[in-house]
Amino acid sequence: MATATQAHQTIVTLDLEGVLVPEIWIAVAEATGIPALRRTTRDEPNYDVLMTQRLAILEKHGLTMSRLQEVIAELAPLPGAVEFLNKLRNLTQVMILSDTFEQFARPLMTLLGRPTLLCHRLIVHEDRIIDFEIRTDDQKRKTVAALIALNYRVIAVGDSYNDTAMLNAAEVGFLFHAPENIIREFPEFIALHTYDELFEHIARVVAG
Repeated sequence: MATATQAHQTIVTLDLEGVLVPEIWIAVAEATGIPALRRTTRDEPNYDVLMTQRLAILEKHGLTMSRLQEVIAELAPLPGAVEFLNKLRNLTQVMILSDTFEQFARPLMTLLGRPTLLCHRLIVHEDRIIDFEIRTDDQKRKTVAALIALNYRVIAVGDSYNDTAMLNAAEVGFLFHAPENIIREFPEFIALHTYDELFEHIARVVAG
């Protein structure tokens, strides 16, 4: 039987794009020659606005689901990401919280060793992406809050506007591979740039 003095378990919540894998929409922009698709959550804080813009661009240019999946199939985890994730999973529990979509993430999850991923879903009709289905509003922060309610200590890692609520909700939040505008706007979070640095900081929190 658990006792009231039982120590908290630790779990690390990681963003996906920009932290472990390349930004998918930037890859699509480069592959298709459509610069407007380079805009990400590093640039636009409102995710609904961003996705509505993206769907309009896909429709305008006739980009299909299968074409986007062809681009994603050519992507690989960022250098060192797989080794970092394996090392981290040997240290503590890990969950990936992302605003990507399961249809995009599936091949990348295989390359990362099938970690637990919570994300959203695209609505596709006859190979056209017609809408998107958000798993729940503010899902990253809500997931961290739920884990804390389950008596976990949460360490959160992200790189974009849509990660900052998660970082604020966690016991400790780190920015990783974040652009300068995010680092400037959120000085309360330690900004790290290598997987070795990130692992060392997480390990110290876990040990503490």
